[in-house]
Amino acid sequence: MRLLPWTGADGKPCYLSTDDSDSLLSQLADDVEAAQLGSAEQVLAGAKAVLEDARAGERAVRFALTRAVESLGDVLRVAVSRGGGTSAR
Repeated sequence: MRLLPWTGADGKPCYLSTDDSDSLLSQLADDVEAAQLGSAEQVLAGAKAVLEDARAGERAVRFALTRAVESLGDVLRVAVSRGGGTSAR
């Protein structure tokens, strides 16, 4: 069973049961995971920039933290999917 990098409409985890890593859904999940990891790199860079800016206001810090939390959730889901953890979100 593979944990997919998205949740269902009810917010519950979605799983894929297949031995075919080349299936269309497996490839889509791989593409989504790659996009999530790429986005997390950008969010991390942006958050670092905000934290390094002594003039950054509360709105900027809250925005950066909100995006960082979202990205961390995505990255943790990818890690769990790939066998690097025990729970997702």
